[in-house]
Amino acid sequence: MRNSSAARAVNIIACRRPKTVVAIPAQNEATRIEDCLSALARQTEPPDVVVVLINNSVDATLHNAEALRENLPFPLHLELLALPPECRGAGYARRMAMALAADIAGPDGYLLTTDADAIVANDWIERTVANFQRGHDAVCGRAALDPRDAHLIPVHLQEDDRRECQLIDLLDQMAWLLDPERHDPYPRHTEASGASLAVTVQALHNAGGIPPVSLGEDRAFVRALRMMDRRIRHDPSIVVAVSGRLYGRAADGMADTMRRRIAQQDECTDEQVEPAEDAWRRYGLRRRARDVWSGHSTDRRLGNDLAVSAAVLDGVMMARFFGTAWATLEARCPVLARRRVAFTELPQEIAAAEALLGQSELAAAD
Repeated sequence: MRNSSAARAVNIIACRRPKTVVAIPAQNEATRIEDCLSALARQTEPPDVVVVLINNSVDATLHNAEALRENLPFPLHLELLALPPECRGAGYARRMAMALAADIAGPDGYLLTTDADAIVANDWIERTVANFQRGHDAVCGRAALDPRDAHLIPVHLQEDDRRECQLIDLLDQMAWLLDPERHDPYPRHTEASGASLAVTVQALHNAGGIPPVSLGEDRAFVRALRMMDRRIRHDPSIVVAVSGRLYGRAADGMADTMRRRIAQQDECTDEQVEPAEDAWRRYGLRRRARDVWSGHSTDRRLGNDLAVSAAVLDGVMMARFFGTAWATLEARCPVLARRRVAFTELPQEIAAAEALLGQSELAAAD
């Protein structure tokens, strides 16, 4: 009798566990959908349901996915639709796939999304869910180039990417030093990629869903979450292998960018990259603004340093969320305007960032 009661208790707990649903937008991915779904079948913690939204496809994506259905350790929900021309970007398809997944997962569920040409690591779901269980609202994983496609990318392009990533990491170290977010500690990263993005159903609904934009919906969504002070974790141990193909499905997507850079390097690096001195000033001001917003400081000089009037600053600081207040300041304050960094400037900006961090370490030691 006691064992029977224990079994019932275990079943009740299992029933109460939040549903984990994976959402995948797919367009003409007949040659890659099998690898994508097979990777999900190898998970150490399988999903409850996988949703594949097949949009505007003219190949055998649907047929190939259906052929796998009986051998998968999870229910596979296939949705076939034709989006109008103005809504054919990846962002619209991901928005609809996530909305469908949210309906299946329920209000307490967990949602994960990846790309149909991506191969997630075997512990992708397990590591992501562990972050949710620690209280995070969203989890960003890392997208790494599939080793099978590495030969497609010229060495000089890989070296440019290495330097760009080095500077991005140094700037993020500044952010952690000057204005640390305790819910997202080191080691971490700065990516916000649809290849590995997860969110609670509640946070998805609060943010209004995935933004209805043709491209860059992943970054736009994470920005929306940040504006509401959601706890976003950038976990470097969560990894997805992404295709290095040079002819992709999304116009102006990663494939187009790589093909363009192979022909001729872009003048400027990614939009999140800025000069080291600018980043140092930005994160110092952000910390001061955060302290004022939270009531921990009065900081009479902040308005002058941001070049805004006291009245404007007071109005901004009335925002419900600090993320909203800071986004408003970044949009209104000339001293926070972003300057781009050219690829040719990367070596000097890396050196400048290392010098600033080194000076801070020396000051801390004294």
